[in-house]
Amino acid sequence: MKSLLIVYHSQSGTSAQLAHAAWRGARREVGIEVTAMRAWDAGTVDLKRANGVLLVMAENSGALCGTMKDFLDRTFYPAIAQGLIVPYALLISAGNDGRGARKQAERILSGYPFPAATEPLIVRGQFCVAHGLASGELGQAFAAGLSMGIF
Repeated sequence: MKSLLIVYHSQSGTSAQLAHAAWRGARREVGIEVTAMRAWDAGTVDLKRANGVLLVMAENSGALCGTMKDFLDRTFYPAIAQGLIVPYALLISAGNDGRGARKQAERILSGYPFPAATEPLIVRGQFCVAHGLASGELGQAFAAGLSMGIF
């Protein structure tokens, strides 16, 4: 059975709602184990178990939120040392435009190297039904790609 790890950080609650919507979407796919973890609680062991990772984060002051940066910093060298290559997707909650957070996350992830499975999804403003639907679709599509061996 393949597995999808959803790692998220949420200060206001929006990213947690996005992560939960993505989790629900991914669970629609048969044969995929889906786990959601807060960035503080996730580590290299969790990445090693995963066939794909969905990173859900907020843009803070035009940049990657500190907690997600901490997760990436903590797992960077151990992931490289273990030769991990895990496809990833980004889901960014932005109050601005999200480009700074995207650029920073992609720059860090290129060093792992983790291949991008999809284009990043950036949602702007307060959580709404449309954000939940888009997050669910991303989760399901990523899980389907893992299930079919595309990623």
